[in-house]
Amino acid sequence: DLDECAASPCKDHQYCLNTDGSFSCKACDASCVGCTGEGCDKCKTCAPGYVKEDEKCTDIDECNLPEKICVKENQDCVNTSGSYKCVCSEGFEDKDGTCVQT
Repeated sequence: DLDECAASPCKDHQYCLNTDGSFSCKACDASCVGCTGEGCDKCKTCAPGYVKEDEKCTDIDECNLPEKICVKENQDCVNTSGSYKCVCSEGFEDKDGTCVQT
């Protein structure tokens, strides 16, 4: 079997999987920018919103940072994979960028 992966035939956000007589390109984990294999522990570097902890790229919980990031009145922070979003608190709705009571 010829190792086609030695020539790095895949795109930047993929890793190469050598198979018998062929190869396939597989997508890197969402937490990676470039990778050497499957999973969050094979990242070359971590994607924005992720930090390397114990050799793995793990999500940063922006909502638990010391500095509050959702600063508008009646607004809550919701952590998402690699990011966060600011949503109106329960009983409030977004009206032109302001959280007003429903």
